[in-house]
Amino acid sequence: MKILHLGLKNYRNCIDVCLDFSSQKTLIIGKNAQGKTNVLESIYMLSDLKSPRTSTITDLIKFGNDSFNINAVIQKNGTDVELDYSYNSDKKREFKINKVKSTAKDFKLTVKTVLFSTKDLLLLRGAPQDRREWLDRAISQIYPAYDERLSKFEKIRVQKNNLLKSDFIDETLLDIYNEQLIITGANIIYLRKKFLKEIEKISKEKHKVISSTEDFALDYTCPESEIDGICSYLQEELKKRRIEELGRKQACVGPHRDDIIFTINNMDAVKFASQGQQRTLVLSLKLGELEIIKQKTGFSPILLLDDVLAELDETRQNYLLKSIDNDVQTIITSVDTLLFEEEFLRDVEIYSVDNGSVKKYK
Repeated sequence: MKILHLGLKNYRNCIDVCLDFSSQKTLIIGKNAQGKTNVLESIYMLSDLKSPRTSTITDLIKFGNDSFNINAVIQKNGTDVELDYSYNSDKKREFKINKVKSTAKDFKLTVKTVLFSTKDLLLLRGAPQDRREWLDRAISQIYPAYDERLSKFEKIRVQKNNLLKSDFIDETLLDIYNEQLIITGANIIYLRKKFLKEIEKISKEKHKVISSTEDFALDYTCPESEIDGICSYLQEELKKRRIEELGRKQACVGPHRDDIIFTINNMDAVKFASQGQQRTLVLSLKLGELEIIKQKTGFSPILLLDDVLAELDETRQNYLLKSIDNDVQTIITSVDTLLFEEEFLRDVEIYSVDNGSVKKYK
């Protein structure tokens, strides 16, 4: 899988940008706040339909305009596929594949990306919601139906919350919502735990290359792994915390409250790991994510490295760059070329960005 062309119209500070990607590795350089990250974000948008930086999609429209457009040509299985993603201030989205209107679900199936940014380096020390979002996004690229399960769970959760906030609580209706949450929630938790087990196996091998004396592990707050056990666990938790939910007027049990547990040598990595240890773990996870998507889908995702190299020491920089297979298209942003060895730059296509304008770097 490879992106051949990217066109942006009124996307953040990019008024009219066209980039052609002729190399497997592309470096986009420029000072901060000039638009480097905007380019990577727009590519990510093609695979997730959401921004990793804001939940308000109108923020992506350049000030003074009423819409943005992302156009791209993706090469997949030797065939070129043209994608168009448009959004206007009336909150209307339009997706096209080869100029034919498409659903969001089908559009998302076209492109796979793995984004590694400075925000990801804070994954362990961030909020549980950050870890759940990373996990859900990674799973959805492998199991397309996963998004539908999340959406179904969220609708039921909102209905339950509305009931809990009402003046009169219909206990029978509350039980019905709980039963629905158990079924949908158990499916989500099952897939989360399955994915974590798979990525842990791959990432452990990556981790050992940098830190041969340390062993990391991933776990999940629900102790059960099979559907029946997860259902029973959720049912028991709902019974225990029913009074709490009535008092707080919100759903307190389910995958929307769960977390991932990281350990290094059997110690809590969030509490006891150094910054370097945490970064090694996240780096291993991202490389594991890259590989597991390739294994499950048969396509190498596009790797997006957003200013992350400047935050890694030389050992981790070298490991990251040397770990990327030649068949993985990699697009990197950086302030300049100083972090990269001459040998690496030899086969790299370089663009420079200045105030949203992109041009070939000489």
